[in-house]
Order: sequence, then structure tokens, then C-alpha cells
Amino acid sequence: SGDVEDTFESGVVEPAHAKEQAVTSAAEAANLVLKIDDIISAGDLSTDKGDDEAGGPGGAPGGMGGMGGGMGGMM
Repeated sequence: SGDVEDTFESGVVEPAHAKEQAVTSAAEAANLVLKIDDIISAGDLSTDKGDDEAGGPGGAPGGMGGMGGGMGGMM
């Protein structure tokens, strides 16, 4: 109808699980964006050195402190 109304009085009820999942998904997305930002920042730091030995052995990139653990802590 386009009017603002109380959804509970109108009979529209959203399950709590749907809201929990939305908040969880938003938190995971924010965490991913922050990790990507850290990776980009670390890449900028290694290119600013101007040194051929900025990476690890065999040209591998250096370690990222505090980035271990994978997805284990997200659930």
C-alpha cells in the first residue's frame, strides 16, 4: 500500500534466524574487506622499499603477521 505501518500488527513476522544470518553475513563481509585492505597495504609497503629482496625466499611474498588461522575463527 506504500504506507508506513507496524509489520507485527500487519501479520508480517520475520524469523529470528533470518536476522541472525543477515548480521553474521554482514560481519563476515566486513572482515573480508578489512583483510583485503591489509593485504593491499602490505603490498604497497613491500613495493616502496625498492629492493629486489623484499619478498621471501625464491621471490615468495613475506609473511603477514596476524593473518593466520584461515576461516576457523569465523563460526
